[in-house]
Amino acid sequence: MRIPPHHLVHGLPIGGPPDGWPLRGRCGNQSHLANAKRTAHTFPVLVFIDESGDPGFKTQRGSTPAFTAALVAFQDVEQARLSQEAITATAERLRVYPEFKFSKCRPEVRDAFFAAVLPYDFCVRAIVVRKEKLYSPHLRTNKESFYSFFVKSMLKYDGGLLSKAQIVIDGSGDREFKREIGAYFRRHLGAGRVRKIRFADSRSDPLVQLADMCVGAIARSYKGDRADAKRWREMLRPKIDDVWEFR
Repeated sequence: MRIPPHHLVHGLPIGGPPDGWPLRGRCGNQSHLANAKRTAHTFPVLVFIDESGDPGFKTQRGSTPAFTAALVAFQDVEQARLSQEAITATAERLRVYPEFKFSKCRPEVRDAFFAAVLPYDFCVRAIVVRKEKLYSPHLRTNKESFYSFFVKSMLKYDGGLLSKAQIVIDGSGDREFKREIGAYFRRHLGAGRVRKIRFADSRSDPLVQLADMCVGAIARSYKGDRADAKRWREMLRPKIDDVWEFR
């Protein structure tokens, strides 16, 4: 997604947080509410979504121990543009081609990526399903229901963040995940909640790559067998508004 340099995004009013996913940190920064009241026009939040893991429960045969979905939100399009430029410049400097993907990056590349984007203003929210804590036979055996339930859970508790948002989803993700999340957003198009939704090729969109790196860092932190499991989540901590663990 190419970010036009001449646009500025003002924050949108943030509603009260529901139980289970408190609104705090950058996503809930009330200074944005004041900005919105001072201007005659409000501009959409930019949201980028990606997932990590799979809905399988045969962890001894290769299924991931957790499923994670995350959104990265910008309330100022200038900050999105600067982040995009920083990611592109870092890729050129490190000769990363064709894209940043958390699962394929060396540790030092991950370090450089997060160091490059941390100066810019965005927030991250995620939902994590630790599969050993999920007991519903229906959700454990039905892939479509698994994705549908947790996509709805993540997006239901947005605290107003997605109001009139422009949403971009990684087009290379799991087919069922894309179908479920796309169907959810399409039901809310034009209803005062979601302004626009589209799928994008992460190879040509640095901000979709940002979503991949963020969700990868959070998912990695649940792999207790890795010595560096929490390393990149700790780097990302200043940007993490909330991680909701399903229980």
